[in-house]
Amino acid sequence: MRKLALPVAVLSISVMAVGALPASAQPAHASTTRAKLQVRSGKLGRYIVDGKGFTLYLFEKDKGGKSSCYGTCAKVWAPLMTSAKPSAGAGAVASKIGTTRRKGGRLQATYGGHPLYHYDDDHKPGQTVGEGLKEFGAEWYVLAPSGKKIDKD
Repeated sequence: MRKLALPVAVLSISVMAVGALPASAQPAHASTTRAKLQVRSGKLGRYIVDGKGFTLYLFEKDKGGKSSCYGTCAKVWAPLMTSAKPSAGAGAVASKIGTTRRKGGRLQATYGGHPLYHYDDDHKPGQTVGEGLKEFGAEWYVLAPSGKKIDKD
């Protein structure tokens, strides 16, 4: 059996090229972090946020507790992924917290049976820029601690 000897320069370039792939080209893995849901107060009243205080939204196109937001939709409205059932922080009702399986088997956090999402234009905790927007075929709403949508109209 004959061994091939590659020049060191070729090996270095190959390793650098693989490491330089954008994050979107990297394989997706299940979240290793357990999400936390809590309640925040703001101009819309009391609403559900993640453990860092970022607003979470429901998508009215989702049916039966299953997400219908994939592809470009999931880039704009990032699903709240979790490694297990999220924990309940201040104000969140533990019995309303759950998960749903996305295509590919990853877990997405739910509240009141609604899959949860972050909006890409909410850049700091407490922002609710996505409230009431109609995108990707349906409307997006912030959730009250009751698990119902908050409709600012």
